[in-house]
Amino acid sequence: MKLSRRQFIERAAGAGTLAAMVTPAAPADPLGMPIGTQAWPVRKMIAADFPGTLKKLAAVGYQRIEMCSPPGYKSLGFGNLAGMKGAEVRRIIEDADMKCESCHFGFDELKGNLDERIAWAKEMGLTQMILSTFGVPKTLDDWLKDADTYNHIAEHIQQAGIQAGYHNHDFEFRTYGDALVYDELMKRFDPKLVKMQFQVAVISIGYHAEDFFTKYPGRFISMHCNDWSPSEKKNVPIGKGVVDWKKVFSAAKTGGIRNYFIEVDDYQKTVDSYPYVHALQV
Repeated sequence: MKLSRRQFIERAAGAGTLAAMVTPAAPADPLGMPIGTQAWPVRKMIAADFPGTLKKLAAVGYQRIEMCSPPGYKSLGFGNLAGMKGAEVRRIIEDADMKCESCHFGFDELKGNLDERIAWAKEMGLTQMILSTFGVPKTLDDWLKDADTYNHIAEHIQQAGIQAGYHNHDFEFRTYGDALVYDELMKRFDPKLVKMQFQVAVISIGYHAEDFFTKYPGRFISMHCNDWSPSEKKNVPIGKGVVDWKKVFSAAKTGGIRNYFIEVDDYQKTVDSYPYVHALQV
């Protein structure tokens, strides 16, 4: 039986409609962004086999990895990468079908070797340089002085075409009188120069990421995804704890989040976290 061109198109269109009806939509990664993971939980694996570790993560489904500065983290599991140029590290990451747009740096290395670190970051193709911590300043004035120093550093990073960020730990949620350190830092940081990377793990001490995303709209660049079990009193794979991830990701839009990274305790929890995040509809 011969079909006219019109009949062929009509039948093809009908078949396409039927296929759409019977084929379920593929899960969409939250916010339509590739799912990333942090290098810190797998640092021992990276020390033993960097290319192989990346390929394992890529096989799970991860498309992005946030690195830790090899020179700054030389004694913490990244020493085997410390002698490599940024372009070499980038090539290994891309050979594993992953990309790196963000990296953690230590405060001392940014204060003492900023030009060198910026040059490395540009070779890596980074769009974000994240300060991992100040350490634990003793007084509120010490915190604010460090914030002023980082504003100056961030200005140079911005001039290089890269966004500076700041990553919190639990100690940014201590108080001095009625002053919460995190709120005081938000007042002190220049909002154009320093964007925040929120550590969702502070749920363990009673703070919720979504509250800060809505309180400070547009002030965030990324987040570390962690989950918490109050009964076990430990971090658990994403989706196995008490974090309301739909609320977090919905508020992340208001916060200005551009990417997010799974940061759980180890490789197995990293593997176990991916399916939940991948299937999450927000």
